[in-house]
Amino acid sequence: MLPEAMTKFLKKHHVMSLAVSDSEGIWSAHCFYAYDSARSCFVFTSDEETRHVKMLTANSRVAVSIALETRIIGKIQGLQMSGTVYKPADSEYEWAKNSYLKRFPYAIVMKTSFWIFLPDYAKMTDNAFGFGKKLIWDGKG
Repeated sequence: MLPEAMTKFLKKHHVMSLAVSDSEGIWSAHCFYAYDSARSCFVFTSDEETRHVKMLTANSRVAVSIALETRIIGKIQGLQMSGTVYKPADSEYEWAKNSYLKRFPYAIVMKTSFWIFLPDYAKMTDNAFGFGKKLIWDGKG
């Protein structure tokens, strides 16, 4: 489970930058997300024909970043993570769909696929901790 400071930050935001790669190169995309703190995972949607989804199906290891956009040094906050993305199996599909639609009800009209990002490492910068201080979470251990 992610530390409380990270969870609070994630609940205040809704867009993540997703970085993907495959044998052909690298790419990034912005995705709306719903974060489930009990499962420590993110649900996002994306069409299977997009470049980033085609790449992540070839290589499920990804990086994600979420940042507060500010010019005030003392308010800088952000989260960088690595982990894996997968398409929910039938047993998880309804949960994933409901989690996402609870946060973004207008998405019910979209024809899209649901995806789950499961982080295994996270680093949070929050200058409220002190300038340059980081909070690290290593979900592997």
